[in-house]
Amino acid sequence: MSLESEVLGKIKPTADEIEKIDAAANALKKKVEDYVRENDIDVEVRFVGSYAKGTYLSDPDIDLFLLFPETVSLKDLESVGLSIGEAVIKNGERIYSEHPYTRGVYEGMDVDLVPSYSIKTTEKLRTAVDRTPFHTRYILDNLKEEQMDEVRLLKKFMKGIGVYGAEPNTRGFSGYLCELLILYYGDFLKTLEGAVGWKEGTIITIEKKGPPILGPLIVYDPVDQKRNVASAVHVDTMALFIIASKAYLSSPSEKFFFPQERRPLSRDELQMISERDGSRIITVVFDRPNVVVENLYSQLWKTRYALTRKLNDFDYNVLRAVHEMYEKKLEIAFELERDVLSKTYKHSGPPVWVKAADSFLSKWKNNVYGPPFIEDGCWNVIAERMYFTAKEMLADEAAVSGIGREIDPRNMKIKDHESSLNETDPLLLTELLDPKNSWEI
Repeated sequence: MSLESEVLGKIKPTADEIEKIDAAANALKKKVEDYVRENDIDVEVRFVGSYAKGTYLSDPDIDLFLLFPETVSLKDLESVGLSIGEAVIKNGERIYSEHPYTRGVYEGMDVDLVPSYSIKTTEKLRTAVDRTPFHTRYILDNLKEEQMDEVRLLKKFMKGIGVYGAEPNTRGFSGYLCELLILYYGDFLKTLEGAVGWKEGTIITIEKKGPPILGPLIVYDPVDQKRNVASAVHVDTMALFIIASKAYLSSPSEKFFFPQERRPLSRDELQMISERDGSRIITVVFDRPNVVVENLYSQLWKTRYALTRKLNDFDYNVLRAVHEMYEKKLEIAFELERDVLSKTYKHSGPPVWVKAADSFLSKWKNNVYGPPFIEDGCWNVIAERMYFTAKEMLADEAAVSGIGREIDPRNMKIKDHESSLNETDPLLLTELLDPKNSWEI
């Protein structure tokens, strides 16, 4: 038996599991249909996503769409759609994407109840989710039955290496994208072989090529050629999938599908690595705002990048950075080349023969650290730095660095090197100082 067959035996739903999933899904659908009929609501109830396409693993999310006529206003679609969700899914949560929908649990399964429009073509979308039923129909019409298991293998592989999901925290491959890749390449192993040859800007066309699109990976949507199905895939996520594909084809292992949980290093081990590298750690902590998780992850990435730019601009130089979202806080840890700078630095001025030279000399003539001097034909002067430590720089500059809109710099806490080693989550610091791919643990 091949490794892939063994893995499939562990991830494919059993007959009993399928029966249980079908029973719960059909009961949910009937409950929604009964509600809309009793309340005289003109809406079609339809399954979409991996459950409808038969490509789900043993723990599927159930995506149930409420298809409204195009004559219904967007305002009514949202309000009526939410009222249906709240009536059917007890203790459901309103999720605000382009328009709100209901997320909750029904008979032990995660459920999304999403209002959308019933449209005949994707040429004129009313909302972004209107094309989803077309995705479901396309896969049902084109994916062969034996390829459904190939999709399962690809999904589990991507989950194992940490690239599955188009959400902002993962920035990876959606389930629909996995299905299209299997359609394009044929099976799981051929998809990995194809990925080995990818490079930034790779284009995959299944039906028809649409207008030019920029991105690390471009996969034209066969039901809407204007759309890149891989638009959520970050270049780093794509690169991780490429190297994982190479590694698996070279040395197949179940670790790619079922990675071991990372053991955090001890405080002493972390300190030894930091001392070995001669690097310094600084950790920035924010209170977690009450924001939808998907939106908050986007803001957390934005904040990490903004603070990295600031640290680099002021010569502290970020070697690596990691972040994590906890129940009550957001934490970003940076490994720096240095966290303390000299009090002074050399400030370069204009060539001595330009008019601006006079202004430069006038400005610096009484400089406490000595008068301007010539080097390589230009005036130079020894000046005092605005900030000596990374901690004081971030305290002053974070608010104007371009961090996430709803992340409040007023509740920011900054931990220096020693405090970071003693107080920051050891698992987060392990990822920072000793990064390993999931299959290498």
